[in-house]
Amino acid sequence: MTKTINHFIDLPEIDPEVVKGIMKHAHALKAEKFSPPQVMEGLSLAMVFDKLSTRTRVSFDVAMKQLGGHTIVMSKGEMQIGGAESIESTAKVLSRYVDAIMVRMSDHENMQELAKYAEIPVINGMTNQSHPCQIMADIMTIEEKMETAQGKRIAWFGDYNNVCQSYIDASKIWDFDFVMALPEDLNDNVPKGVNFTNDAKVAAKGADVLVTDTWVSLGQEGKNIDKFWPYQVNAELMALGNDNAIFMHCLPIHEWEEVSEEVAKSPASVIFDEAENRLHAQKAILAWCLKDAGVKLAKPLGF
Repeated sequence: MTKTINHFIDLPEIDPEVVKGIMKHAHALKAEKFSPPQVMEGLSLAMVFDKLSTRTRVSFDVAMKQLGGHTIVMSKGEMQIGGAESIESTAKVLSRYVDAIMVRMSDHENMQELAKYAEIPVINGMTNQSHPCQIMADIMTIEEKMETAQGKRIAWFGDYNNVCQSYIDASKIWDFDFVMALPEDLNDNVPKGVNFTNDAKVAAKGADVLVTDTWVSLGQEGKNIDKFWPYQVNAELMALGNDNAIFMHCLPIHEWEEVSEEVAKSPASVIFDEAENRLHAQKAILAWCLKDAGVKLAKPLGF
Protein backbone atom coordinates (compact mmCIF):
# COMPACT_ATOMS: atom_id res chain seq x y z
CA MET A 1 0.00 0.00 0.00
CA THR A 2 1.32 3.43 -0.94
CA LYS A 3 1.63 5.62 2.09
CA THR A 4 -0.02 9.04 1.84
CA ILE A 5 0.28 11.53 4.69
CA ASN A 6 -3.10 13.18 5.14
CA HIS A 7 -2.49 16.08 7.49
CA PHE A 8 -5.53 17.98 8.78
CA ILE A 9 -4.03 21.40 9.48
CA ASP A 10 -6.17 23.98 7.64
CA LEU A 11 -9.25 23.52 5.47
CA PRO A 12 -7.88 25.40 2.42
CA GLU A 13 -5.07 22.83 2.18
CA ILE A 14 -7.55 19.99 1.54
CA ASP A 15 -9.65 19.49 -1.59
CA PRO A 16 -13.18 20.84 -0.88
CA GLU A 17 -14.82 17.63 -2.06
CA VAL A 18 -12.60 15.66 0.31
CA VAL A 19 -13.66 17.92 3.20
CA LYS A 20 -17.31 17.36 2.28
CA GLY A 21 -16.64 13.62 2.15
CA ILE A 22 -15.22 13.74 5.68
CA MET A 23 -18.37 15.56 6.78
CA LYS A 24 -20.62 12.95 5.17
CA HIS A 25 -18.68 10.25 6.99
CA ALA A 26 -19.09 12.17 10.28
CA HIS A 27 -22.88 12.03 9.91
CA ALA A 28 -22.67 8.28 9.19
CA LEU A 29 -20.45 7.68 12.22
CA LYS A 30 -22.85 9.59 14.44
CA ALA A 31 -25.64 7.31 13.24
CA GLU A 32 -23.49 4.43 14.55
CA LYS A 33 -22.66 6.19 17.83
CA PHE A 34 -23.77 3.23 19.96
CA SER A 35 -21.90 0.65 17.90
CA PRO A 36 -18.94 2.46 16.28
CA PRO A 37 -16.88 0.47 13.76
CA GLN A 38 -13.65 -0.84 15.29
CA VAL A 39 -11.47 0.25 12.36
CA MET A 40 -8.58 1.61 14.45
CA GLU A 41 -7.81 -1.54 16.42
CA GLY A 42 -4.13 -1.56 17.38
CA LEU A 43 -3.52 2.05 16.31
CA SER A 44 -2.24 4.85 18.56
CA LEU A 45 -2.90 8.60 18.64
CA ALA A 46 -0.53 10.97 20.45
CA MET A 47 -2.34 14.01 21.83
CA VAL A 48 -0.06 16.97 22.56
CA PHE A 49 -1.26 20.05 24.47
CA ASP A 50 0.26 23.37 25.42
CA LYS A 51 -3.17 24.84 26.26
CA LEU A 52 -5.92 23.82 28.63
CA SER A 53 -8.64 21.73 27.02
CA THR A 54 -11.92 20.03 27.79
CA ARG A 55 -13.73 19.35 24.49
CA THR A 56 -10.64 18.78 22.33
CA ARG A 57 -9.05 16.40 24.80
CA VAL A 58 -12.14 14.38 25.65
CA SER A 59 -13.57 14.26 22.11
CA PHE A 60 -10.33 13.08 20.48
CA ASP A 61 -9.61 10.62 23.28
CA VAL A 62 -13.09 9.09 23.08
CA ALA A 63 -13.15 9.26 19.27
CA MET A 64 -9.98 7.20 18.93
CA LYS A 65 -11.11 4.70 21.56
CA GLN A 66 -14.59 4.36 20.08
CA LEU A 67 -12.95 3.41 16.79
CA GLY A 68 -10.91 0.75 18.57
CA GLY A 69 -7.58 2.57 18.96
CA HIS A 70 -5.84 4.03 21.98
CA THR A 71 -4.27 7.34 22.97
CA ILE A 72 -1.39 8.85 24.88
CA VAL A 73 -1.80 12.37 26.25
CA MET A 74 1.13 14.71 26.85
CA SER A 75 1.39 18.33 27.87
CA LYS A 76 4.19 20.54 26.63
CA GLY A 77 5.65 20.47 30.15
CA GLU A 78 5.99 16.69 29.93
CA MET A 79 7.90 16.73 26.64
CA GLN A 80 11.20 17.93 25.25
CA ILE A 81 9.52 19.63 22.26
CA GLY A 82 10.81 23.13 21.63
CA GLY A 83 13.15 22.86 24.62
CA ALA A 84 16.01 20.43 24.78
CA GLU A 85 14.76 18.78 21.59
CA SER A 86 13.85 20.39 18.29
CA ILE A 87 10.40 20.14 16.73
CA GLU A 88 11.98 18.20 13.87
CA SER A 89 13.40 15.56 16.21
CA THR A 90 10.15 15.33 18.15
CA ALA A 91 8.22 14.77 14.91
CA LYS A 92 10.59 12.00 13.81
CA VAL A 93 10.55 10.26 17.19
CA LEU A 94 6.76 10.32 17.52
CA SER A 95 6.49 9.01 13.96
CA ARG A 96 8.25 5.82 15.14
CA TYR A 97 5.94 5.33 18.13
CA VAL A 98 2.39 6.27 17.11
CA ASP A 99 0.19 6.37 14.02
CA ALA A 100 -1.05 9.98 14.20
CA ILE A 101 -0.53 13.14 16.24
CA MET A 102 -3.19 15.60 17.37
CA VAL A 103 -1.70 18.90 18.52
CA ARG A 104 -3.33 21.79 20.37
CA MET A 105 -0.75 24.55 20.56
CA SER A 106 -0.52 28.31 20.34
CA ASP A 107 2.03 28.71 17.55
CA HIS A 108 0.65 27.75 14.14
CA GLU A 109 4.10 27.78 12.53
CA ASN A 110 5.35 25.25 15.08
CA MET A 111 2.50 22.96 14.15
CA GLN A 112 3.30 23.34 10.47
CA GLU A 113 6.93 22.51 11.21
CA LEU A 114 5.86 19.41 13.13
CA ALA A 115 3.78 18.30 10.13
CA LYS A 116 6.67 19.02 7.77
CA TYR A 117 8.93 16.50 9.49
CA ALA A 118 6.34 13.97 10.68
CA GLU A 119 6.02 10.73 8.76
CA ILE A 120 2.48 10.28 10.09
CA PRO A 121 -0.66 12.47 9.95
CA VAL A 122 -0.77 15.61 12.10
CA ILE A 123 -4.15 17.04 13.12
CA ASN A 124 -4.67 20.65 14.16
CA GLY A 125 -6.57 20.49 17.45
CA MET A 126 -6.32 24.30 17.61
CA THR A 127 -3.75 27.05 17.13
CA ASN A 128 -3.99 30.79 17.55
CA GLN A 129 -4.53 31.00 13.78
CA SER A 130 -7.20 28.38 13.10
CA HIS A 131 -9.52 25.77 14.59
CA PRO A 132 -10.67 23.53 11.71
CA CYS A 133 -11.92 20.66 13.88
CA GLN A 134 -14.33 23.02 15.62
CA ILE A 135 -15.70 24.28 12.33
CA MET A 136 -16.28 20.73 11.11
CA ALA A 137 -18.47 20.19 14.18
CA ASP A 138 -20.22 23.51 13.61
CA ILE A 139 -21.05 22.80 9.98
CA MET A 140 -22.20 19.32 10.96
CA THR A 141 -24.60 20.89 13.48
CA ILE A 142 -25.92 23.39 10.94
CA GLU A 143 -26.55 20.56 8.48
CA GLU A 144 -28.45 18.64 11.16
CA LYS A 145 -30.65 21.61 12.02
CA MET A 146 -31.07 23.13 8.54
CA GLU A 147 -30.22 20.29 6.14
CA THR A 148 -27.50 22.35 4.48
CA ALA A 149 -25.14 25.25 5.19
CA GLN A 150 -25.17 26.31 1.56
CA GLY A 151 -26.84 29.65 1.02
CA LYS A 152 -27.33 30.31 4.74
CA ARG A 153 -26.41 33.59 6.37
CA ILE A 154 -24.02 33.02 9.25
CA ALA A 155 -23.27 36.07 11.41
CA TRP A 156 -20.26 36.26 13.71
CA PHE A 157 -20.12 38.71 16.64
CA GLY A 158 -17.24 40.04 18.74
CA ASP A 159 -13.55 39.40 18.24
CA TYR A 160 -11.64 38.20 15.18
CA ASN A 161 -9.96 34.97 16.22
CA ASN A 162 -8.99 31.46 15.14
CA VAL A 163 -12.56 30.13 15.05
CA CYS A 164 -13.66 33.11 13.01
CA GLN A 165 -10.84 32.48 10.52
CA SER A 166 -11.90 28.87 10.13
CA TYR A 167 -15.47 30.03 9.44
CA ILE A 168 -14.07 32.20 6.66
CA ASP A 169 -12.27 29.15 5.27
CA ALA A 170 -15.42 27.02 5.54
CA SER A 171 -17.59 29.61 3.75
CA LYS A 172 -15.63 28.98 0.55
CA ILE A 173 -16.23 25.22 0.79
CA TRP A 174 -19.91 25.17 1.76
CA ASP A 175 -20.88 28.38 -0.06
CA PHE A 176 -22.60 30.22 2.77
CA ASP A 177 -22.82 33.96 3.36
CA PHE A 178 -20.55 34.89 6.25
CA VAL A 179 -20.62 38.32 7.86
CA MET A 180 -18.62 39.57 10.84
CA ALA A 181 -19.71 42.23 13.33
CA LEU A 182 -16.78 43.61 15.29
CA PRO A 183 -15.43 46.81 16.87
CA GLU A 184 -14.13 49.42 14.43
CA ASP A 185 -10.55 49.23 15.70
CA LEU A 186 -10.41 45.60 14.50
CA ASN A 187 -11.38 46.41 10.92
CA ASP A 188 -7.79 46.12 9.71
CA ASN A 189 -7.60 42.56 11.05
CA VAL A 190 -10.29 41.32 8.68
CA PRO A 191 -8.90 39.49 5.62
CA LYS A 192 -9.55 41.15 2.28
CA GLY A 193 -12.81 40.19 0.63
CA VAL A 194 -14.59 39.21 3.86
CA ASN A 195 -17.93 40.88 4.56
CA PHE A 196 -17.93 42.78 7.86
CA THR A 197 -19.73 45.55 9.69
CA ASN A 198 -19.31 47.49 12.91
CA ASP A 199 -23.07 47.35 13.55
CA ALA A 200 -24.17 44.14 15.26
CA LYS A 201 -27.81 44.68 14.27
CA VAL A 202 -26.89 44.85 10.59
CA ALA A 203 -25.10 41.52 10.83
CA ALA A 204 -27.93 39.88 12.78
CA LYS A 205 -30.69 40.92 10.39
CA GLY A 206 -31.84 37.91 8.40
CA ALA A 207 -29.19 35.61 9.87
CA ASP A 208 -29.84 31.87 10.02
CA VAL A 209 -27.01 31.30 12.48
CA LEU A 210 -25.69 33.72 15.10
CA VAL A 211 -22.31 32.64 16.44
CA THR A 212 -19.78 34.05 18.84
CA ASP A 213 -16.80 33.08 20.97
CA THR A 214 -15.15 34.33 24.12
CA TRP A 215 -13.76 37.83 23.96
CA VAL A 216 -10.79 36.77 26.10
CA SER A 217 -9.00 33.74 24.71
CA LEU A 218 -6.43 31.65 26.58
CA GLY A 219 -3.34 33.77 27.15
CA GLN A 220 -5.31 37.04 26.94
CA GLU A 221 -6.30 37.24 30.59
CA GLY A 222 -6.72 40.87 31.71
CA LYS A 223 -7.80 42.01 28.24
CA ASN A 224 -10.15 45.02 28.24
CA ILE A 225 -13.55 43.93 26.93
CA ASP A 226 -15.45 47.24 27.08
CA LYS A 227 -15.53 47.65 23.30
CA PHE A 228 -17.17 44.25 22.82
CA TRP A 229 -20.36 44.79 24.83
CA PRO A 230 -22.34 46.10 21.81
CA TYR A 231 -21.65 42.71 20.19
CA GLN A 232 -23.11 40.53 22.92
CA VAL A 233 -25.55 38.02 21.40
CA ASN A 234 -28.74 38.74 23.31
CA ALA A 235 -32.49 38.40 22.76
CA GLU A 236 -32.60 41.65 20.79
CA LEU A 237 -30.03 40.38 18.28
CA MET A 238 -31.62 36.93 18.04
CA ALA A 239 -34.96 38.54 17.23
CA LEU A 240 -33.39 40.13 14.16
CA GLY A 241 -32.45 36.74 12.74
CA ASN A 242 -34.63 34.61 10.52
CA ASP A 243 -37.38 32.43 11.93
CA ASN A 244 -35.79 29.33 13.50
CA ALA A 245 -32.37 31.02 13.67
CA ILE A 246 -29.95 29.15 15.92
CA PHE A 247 -27.24 30.27 18.31
CA MET A 248 -23.80 28.63 18.32
CA HIS A 249 -20.72 28.92 20.52
CA CYS A 250 -17.69 26.61 20.62
CA LEU A 251 -17.49 26.84 24.44
CA PRO A 252 -16.44 27.56 27.09
CA ILE A 253 -18.72 30.56 27.66
CA HIS A 254 -17.59 33.47 29.83
CA GLU A 255 -20.82 33.93 31.76
CA TRP A 256 -22.54 36.19 30.72
CA GLU A 257 -20.35 38.31 28.51
CA GLU A 258 -20.35 37.37 24.83
CA VAL A 259 -23.84 35.85 25.10
CA SER A 260 -26.70 36.53 27.48
CA GLU A 261 -27.92 33.76 29.75
CA GLU A 262 -31.35 34.06 28.15
CA VAL A 263 -29.99 33.19 24.69
CA ALA A 264 -27.49 30.55 25.83
CA LYS A 265 -30.25 28.61 27.60
CA SER A 266 -32.96 29.22 25.00
CA PRO A 267 -34.42 26.65 22.56
CA ALA A 268 -32.46 28.42 19.81
CA SER A 269 -29.17 27.45 21.45
CA VAL A 270 -27.54 24.34 19.97
CA ILE A 271 -24.27 24.63 21.85
CA PHE A 272 -24.35 21.14 23.36
CA ASP A 273 -25.29 19.47 20.07
CA GLU A 274 -22.33 21.39 18.64
CA ALA A 275 -20.07 20.12 21.44
CA GLU A 276 -21.17 16.51 20.93
CA ASN A 277 -20.48 16.79 17.22
CA ARG A 278 -16.81 17.42 17.96
CA LEU A 279 -16.68 13.70 18.81
CA HIS A 280 -18.25 12.48 15.57
CA ALA A 281 -16.47 14.96 13.31
CA GLN A 282 -13.15 13.95 14.85
CA LYS A 283 -13.83 10.27 14.29
CA ALA A 284 -14.26 11.08 10.60
CA ILE A 285 -11.11 13.23 10.55
CA LEU A 286 -9.10 10.42 12.14
CA ALA A 287 -10.52 7.95 9.63
CA TRP A 288 -9.52 10.14 6.69
CA CYS A 289 -6.07 10.88 8.08
CA LEU A 290 -5.29 7.19 8.56
CA LYS A 291 -7.02 5.58 5.57
CA ASP A 292 -3.97 5.88 3.28
CA ALA A 293 -1.29 5.99 5.97
CA GLY A 294 0.09 2.52 5.34
CA VAL A 295 -1.24 1.15 8.61
CA LYS A 296 -3.37 -1.97 8.87
CA LEU A 297 -7.05 -1.14 9.34
CA ALA A 298 -9.43 -3.69 10.77
CA LYS A 299 -11.86 -3.12 7.87
CA PRO A 300 -12.47 -0.62 5.03
CA LEU A 301 -13.46 2.82 6.17
CA GLY A 302 -16.29 3.17 3.68
CA PHE A 303 -15.39 6.49 2.07
